[in-house]
Amino acid sequence: MRDETSAGTQDLTAEQLRQVRQLQSTDRSVRAHEQAHLAVGGDLVRGGATFSYATGPDDRRYAVAGEVSIDVSPGRTPEETIPKAQHIKATALAPADPSPQDRSVAARAAQMEVDARRALAVAEQAESGNGNGDVRTGMYRGVENGDANTLGENLDVVA
Repeated sequence: MRDETSAGTQDLTAEQLRQVRQLQSTDRSVRAHEQAHLAVGGDLVRGGATFSYATGPDDRRYAVAGEVSIDVSPGRTPEETIPKAQHIKATALAPADPSPQDRSVAARAAQMEVDARRALAVAEQAESGNGNGDVRTGMYRGVENGDANTLGENLDVVA
């Protein structure tokens, strides 16, 4: 934290001192926000935090915006993608005050998890012997073949 009586702030007006205090507060907030991403991100983080700066009336630079680049690609398999998507979401929402961009990344990660779970369920269902991967498809095939019993059995399963 910078001291208001340090060199550079002694000759500032009251308004300029207020601006410096505001910039100091913003700088602390931005750095804490990005540090939260870094702390949770772990192996997802690609590089460190980068900041945009503004120069205050005391001629010092203050961070006014920042970002942390993270790997948001899916895993190679649904089994890898599910925990990775959860980690992406946790990383995006790590700060106490997630930005709209953070919320957008978290929403995309949540959708990635849903898609991976769906793919995993379809694969598991196909492996379980159903063969067609979808009980509803089997029901319709039974109707097409004139097998009324298949329709009734599958309606109980689906309903």
